[in-house]
Parts: sequence; C-alpha cells; structure tokens
Amino acid sequence: MKAKLELADILHRHGPAYRHLYADSLDREQCRVMRAIEQCRTSALGGHVEQCDACGHQRIAYNSCGNRHCPKCQSLARADWLDRRQTDLLPVPYFHVVFTVPQEISAIAFQNKRTVYDILFQATAETLQTIAEDPRHLGATIGFIALLHTWGQNLVHHPHLHCVVPGGGLATDGTRWVACRPGFFLPVRVLSRLFRRLFLERLQRAFDAGALGFFASLAHLSEPGEFARYLSGPRHTEWVVYAKEPFGSPQQVLDYLGRYTHRVAISNHRLLSLTDGHVTFRWKDYRHPGKPRSMCLHAHEFLRRFLLHVLPHGLQRIRHYGLLSNRLRATRIAACRRLLGAPPAEARTPPRPDYRDRYAQLTGRSLRDCPVCRNGHMVCVECLLPGALPRAPPNYP
Repeated sequence: MKAKLELADILHRHGPAYRHLYADSLDREQCRVMRAIEQCRTSALGGHVEQCDACGHQRIAYNSCGNRHCPKCQSLARADWLDRRQTDLLPVPYFHVVFTVPQEISAIAFQNKRTVYDILFQATAETLQTIAEDPRHLGATIGFIALLHTWGQNLVHHPHLHCVVPGGGLATDGTRWVACRPGFFLPVRVLSRLFRRLFLERLQRAFDAGALGFFASLAHLSEPGEFARYLSGPRHTEWVVYAKEPFGSPQQVLDYLGRYTHRVAISNHRLLSLTDGHVTFRWKDYRHPGKPRSMCLHAHEFLRRFLLHVLPHGLQRIRHYGLLSNRLRATRIAACRRLLGAPPAEARTPPRPDYRDRYAQLTGRSLRDCPVCRNGHMVCVECLLPGALPRAPPNYP
C-alpha cells in the first residue's frame, strides 16, 4: 500500500534548499516550526521500543513534536481541549459569527502579526459585547470563544476570527437569562460598522505608539500622511462580518469546534502528490461550492504559503470572553444553567488518559494489542534518547 504524503515529506525533500535560498526572510519561529515537523515521530526526538509479550514482535514508537503547526500532533490536543469544554455548554442555540478584515489590513497584519492579531481579537470582543449589551439589541452580557485563522483554502494570507456564541446572555442585573430572537443573534451590519471603527482606532493608536513596522512595498506607510491615505479606503468600505445558521444542539457545537480549534493551515489528508518538485493539494473554491478542485504549486511556493501562517511564539489563537472568560467561567456558567432550569454540569476532572487509551477512543484501533499475533500485548522494553538507535533492530513481520 502506497504511503500517504505528509507535510513532513515535503519538508524533508525541499526544506533544506528552501532554508538555504530564503535564509534572510525566515524568522526564528518559522525555522523552529520547520524543524519540529521534520523531526516529528523520528529518532531525533527519541521514543521507545515495544515488544509483544507473547510472540516477541518489536516496533519503535518515536515521540511527537507537539508543535501547534504540525498536522500530526493536533488530534490528541483537540480531543483533550474538547473534553474540557463539555461543562461550558448551555442548552441554548449557538451561533457562528465570522469577522474578516480587508486586504489592505491583511497586508499590514502580515508584517505586524502579534500587534494586529491582538487588535483583531480586541476589536471583535468589544464589538460583540457592546452590541449585545445594548438594550436595543439583546441587553445582556454574553460569552463566546474566538478562534484565529489566518489562511484561505489556497493558503493565501487571510486573517479572520471565528466566534462561537450562545444565543443569549445574562441580564445586566444577573437575575434572568435573556434569549435572542429565534434564528437571529445580532444585526451583522451594526456589528460590521462598529468593528471597523474600533479596529481602525486601535490600529491608529498602535501606529502613533510606534508599535507597527513597515517593509518592502509598505515601507512608505511609516510616514503619517501615507498611513492616513492608505487607511482611507478601508475606512469607507464595508467590512465583512457574517453570521451562519445556529447550531442544532450542543453536540453539534462540539463537533464544529473540533473541526476548527486545532486546525493547521493545511492538513495531511489534503495533500495529493509531490512530483517533479511540485505539490498538488485539494482545496475548496467557495465561489463554486461542491466542485472539487486541486492546486499545483512549486514546492518552494507551497512552503512559502504554509509558513505565512506560523504564529508568533506565545500568541494565543483560542481566546474566551465574557461569561466564558477563564476568571468568571465556572460561576457564570453555573448561574446561567440555574436560570435556564438546566441541571448542574457534571464535574469532569478525570486523570489525564494514557495516549494509547486516547488513540483507541479516537480511532477504534488499539496500540496495546500486538498487530502480528493479535493475542499478546505490546510492552515497553527500551527507552530511546533523542538521536539514539535501538540496541537491536526491531523485527518486523
């Protein structure tokens, strides 16, 4: 059976040449991500040798890199995160609201990722909370999860926030639950206008404080007059904010979050081939939904696009606000459930499961059972330090 193509294969084949050619344009975090994905589940990170206690079959299990940009390392992290979110769900409709910035802002964001992505979170959070608290709309304190994505399906730079919001909130005096209208959360045009104003105000303050840097084609924006002229377009265009249909159940909310929370710019299952120095991958053209598309890029262009989406070290991509903020979540969620007449959420503090148990839960396949004799169990017989080889080569069937 032909092995499936992985991002690590592309990096192994073309990463060294890419690093050599573009050393001056790669930052430390991009180099770190490349190295982590290349080393993931290889001898470079160490691991252990397992042996069947019945037939003696051996296999090597190498350690994962755990990097948040690695497509192989997200399934377990996603499952753990979703387990922790179970108790946050309320028995109400949930809405999905997306906030997107114009292309001119996206260009500034690319050269100032940490500053502008933080502004995107701040402006989005203030917009949702301000409009929700307005008595003309909802008149309540809401809570939501915001997820940063920076890519489109074709891997171009396209920063936007996905917000998952319960359809209602706590009244300002905390005595009742205020539900939104059926099938309608907040007016998107009002959200869009306020989001645009708050974002541009924060961006101007960042410019005035010298927190923005401009290079190459944007170097002229370091002059205040040029910066003001550049923003005149975005200041007078409509910014895209849209709300999708509400989810049908809390389980659908979890299923949705599972698809979005720990997604990377491109997953391995979208990769089709690596031939003659070119990468072919699947993508969705949302202008022609339902029509499968594939795109072929030179490997270096493919890597360039992938590395556009490496986040600054320590920048939080998933953030919680309002009723779901870390400081208030437990007490506020308990109050909401009480006002909604829902039973208290069960406390979920199970011990962290062994990765083999978690793998079996997610895939239905056991890592403990011997793949050869099917009767014995695989037990660890040797631990491998990074870079070390086993004392004796494992015997494979």
